[in-house]
Amino acid sequence: MIERLASPASERDVLSLAALLIDAVEAGDAVSFVAPLGVEAAQHWWRGVIEGMAPKGAVLVAREGDRIVGTVQLRPAWAPNQPHRAEVAKLIVHRSARGRRLGRDLMDAVERAARDAGFWLLTLDARSGGVAEGLYRRMGWRVAGTIPRFALDPDGAAYHDAVFMYRELGRE
Repeated sequence: MIERLASPASERDVLSLAALLIDAVEAGDAVSFVAPLGVEAAQHWWRGVIEGMAPKGAVLVAREGDRIVGTVQLRPAWAPNQPHRAEVAKLIVHRSARGRRLGRDLMDAVERAARDAGFWLLTLDARSGGVAEGLYRRMGWRVAGTIPRFALDPDGAAYHDAVFMYRELGRE
């Protein structure tokens, strides 16, 4: 089941999101952090995300029991001339929940949330050549361009390229 996370989030949910983020970093996923990522730092980051979420924004989560095993964010563009656009960020699926279409389900849910909020243009970035890029391409996302050596890998040893993508949802 995928749901919109309530704000303020419970401490249990913040801890579960922190564990999910740490798992992603330990798995080598390009999620903006380098190892080692401690629980307190991960919780602090999630609290800031949740507290700073714009009214039309969303943190969507997928649960297995009380544990959050997947998440994705809808972040409205801040610029006044972009009321139609939002960014999709931090699609994360726990290693124990991969291979069950959860990433696709979360992306479908964030696209529905975007439509419901009145957004019809979505953008995102991903590690070039990574699993996430393949998922986004299969879902109809288009490549706008690639920036070489955009960010450090989670091990901090090498840089990876980032592909920037967009998807037009259509105006309904």
